[in-house]
Amino acid sequence: MKRFVLAAMASLTLWVPALAQSTGDLGLVVERASGSLLVVDQSERARIGRITGLGDLSHASLVYSPDERFAYVFGRDGGLTKVDILEQSIVKRVMQAGNSIGGAISDDGLYVAVSNYEPGGVRVFDAETLDLVADIPTGSKTIGLVDVPGTRFVFSLWDTGETWIADLSGATPQITRIAGMGANPYDALVTPDGRTYIAGLFGDDRLTALDLWQDPPTPQPILQGYAADREGLPVYKMPHLEGWALAGGEFVLPAVGQHEVLWVDARSLRETGRTATHGQPVFAIARPDGRHVWVNFAHPDNDTIQVIDTMTKQVVHEFKPGPGVLHMEFTPRGHEVWLSVRDAGKVMVYDTETFEKLREIDAESPSGIFFTARAHRTGL
Repeated sequence: MKRFVLAAMASLTLWVPALAQSTGDLGLVVERASGSLLVVDQSERARIGRITGLGDLSHASLVYSPDERFAYVFGRDGGLTKVDILEQSIVKRVMQAGNSIGGAISDDGLYVAVSNYEPGGVRVFDAETLDLVADIPTGSKTIGLVDVPGTRFVFSLWDTGETWIADLSGATPQITRIAGMGANPYDALVTPDGRTYIAGLFGDDRLTALDLWQDPPTPQPILQGYAADREGLPVYKMPHLEGWALAGGEFVLPAVGQHEVLWVDARSLRETGRTATHGQPVFAIARPDGRHVWVNFAHPDNDTIQVIDTMTKQVVHEFKPGPGVLHMEFTPRGHEVWLSVRDAGKVMVYDTETFEKLREIDAESPSGIFFTARAHRTGL
């Protein structure tokens, strides 16, 4: 009997997997000047490695595979690079266009799509091999590319004012074209449930929303005339709607050419308020619990961060981390926020309750910060 038990225990050990480094605590910081990625550990508040050789990362973004191990980096030079964050190495790199502006990964993790300025259109790749799966020409610069449920991608066309939905669930891509979005969409967002897509417009004094549950979706103007009777200020940097906030049932959106953020009811899409800000907002990002929204600004005010209380819509804290604050990323439960301070060559970590600075991490012209928790969020 004793030998039987020992034998059974020995056989069970065959099913125990080898220990491996976890990815849930990791992240990547884009080092735009050197074409590299800094690998960081959230709990340790530390850099643990660097991946080099990624080309022009001056406006780079990235997405993660569902298992959080691989990142797909979209470079401004048209490069699509797959990196292994555990091995801290490049798996494969393809030059898929002349100038690209971001991308997305499908909900099933099978496809990676890239949005291009030159030659325009969207190209879709196999996430495992980076082999080309679909080439979707649009005759226009494409922006605001996001993933939505059903192995679909949604994106907008700068030149024609359209939004397209590409369905890759079948053998060939099925394209739905939606006209009448407005003049020169410059960026877009999608809600976490994948239902509401909102495009910001550079050529019109409004935004446009789509209910993706409709068949076909119908453009709905929102915030019409939000800058009426006011002088438009020079736009030094376009706001990023993908850095949007959804807090307490309201969107918080940066206004183009104005020193304010706009509040919109997420269900009715009606304006509910405005908050005057220090400068022209670039990112307005909600802490994960939705209580505070953190805002950074375009040049010449990009040394400042303001924190807005979503209950009162009032600024409750303002501070100056340093010159060139480009991006903010919250830890998954929001107890900390990491800031890239490009011109100081630092990533700075702050406590989101006390606003105390907890750590500085050296980095080479840091910009985007991306934690692996993004792998499990629609639209990021």
